[in-house]
Amino acid sequence: MAEGNIIARVLASPLEVDASAWNALLARHPHATPFMRHEYLAALHTSESAVPRTGWTPRFMTLWEGQDPHAVLVAACPLYLKSHSYGEYVFDWSWASAYEQHGVPYYPKAVVAVPFTPVPGSRLLARDETTRRLLVQALRQWCEDEGLSSLHVLFASDDDVLASARQGLMLRHTVQFHWQNAAPTLPASRGSQPSDEALATLVRPGGGPGLAFESFDHFLASLSQDKRKKIRQERRRVADAGVTFRWAQGSDIRPSDWDFFYRCYERTYLEHGNPPYLTRAFFQQMADRMPGHWLLFIAEREGRSIASSLIAIDDDPTCASAIHPAKNPPRAAYGRYWGALERVDCLHFEACYYQPLQWCIAQGVQRFEGGAQGEHKMARALLPVQATSTHWLAHPAFADAVERFLQREGAGVEDYLDHLQARSPFRAT
Repeated sequence: MAEGNIIARVLASPLEVDASAWNALLARHPHATPFMRHEYLAALHTSESAVPRTGWTPRFMTLWEGQDPHAVLVAACPLYLKSHSYGEYVFDWSWASAYEQHGVPYYPKAVVAVPFTPVPGSRLLARDETTRRLLVQALRQWCEDEGLSSLHVLFASDDDVLASARQGLMLRHTVQFHWQNAAPTLPASRGSQPSDEALATLVRPGGGPGLAFESFDHFLASLSQDKRKKIRQERRRVADAGVTFRWAQGSDIRPSDWDFFYRCYERTYLEHGNPPYLTRAFFQQMADRMPGHWLLFIAEREGRSIASSLIAIDDDPTCASAIHPAKNPPRAAYGRYWGALERVDCLHFEACYYQPLQWCIAQGVQRFEGGAQGEHKMARALLPVQATSTHWLAHPAFADAVERFLQREGAGVEDYLDHLQARSPFRAT
């Protein structure tokens, strides 16, 4: 496709896109995440994690303005041909089954997504609204020209959703659970752990969302009594089992730490009967090319490492907080991977929630995203938020049927969100 002097090109590898041009486009977006950086997408490819052999055939869509060799990248997105629906976290297995029952091929389909990464954020990188619109048009036209069944833009930003909807893509909503570093107006709770009676006095009647938490106890003070009690009990079980934690960030994560983490990560997948999505080579490239975006927690007992959790951090140098005005804390942290070599009661909650939340509070991080699904996260004060994907189906009859399904499903998601919000873990103030 071409409009004026803008030309669309589909590339067979992320390596065919200049990294600095891609990252410069990404930097223009308020909902950028580390997972859309060129280094991350390239590592998925070169580590053979997201490649045709695993069902992810790259076909990156790019828009260029001007003539070679002076053409400028003005829009781009990670585009994959998929031969299955694994690793997407927006489940369309029933759609594929319906196609199959009627003798219509559903695969291959096209997805605009970060493989294996259900983190909402910008997917359609563009210089402005016009080039974003042209990018969606180019995606649809290419899918039609290739005879593909469908196009799916997964975990899109608000700008992506708006541009997709204007081009006729259908919206699908799901629910995730995110923690926000903000509380009802509470004074700091310092020193030794206060009693429930003392904590109850910290909540001021009529207090609304206020300053960031000053400590983990300050965070606990914002919760209802039963949630505080549950978290304390779970943390105590881990401590009573003799488990302690150490954490390392960026270049402080040693090669032996990465090796141990991968043993844990691989063990978790194998215990569920599946090989891990990501190879050891992928994490090596993260250590080499994006070290500052990773934080590793390692659980130890009696001098040996027994479990680990890895989170990603979004390090935005323009961000500051009221508590840490001299620092530039990350905007967000993302719970990603975990595994254990020994079983300890409540260790998963400590490694994947309480240690990361404690770190986020200490660093002034604004938000911790817990990943796809998991209603149990609400008991740890991760609250429900809506995530949106957009979809286009080529077959008119199936498109009509899916649209009716999405209307019913969307109403169900709204009811589910209302139900969850009525079960807030926070104290009524």
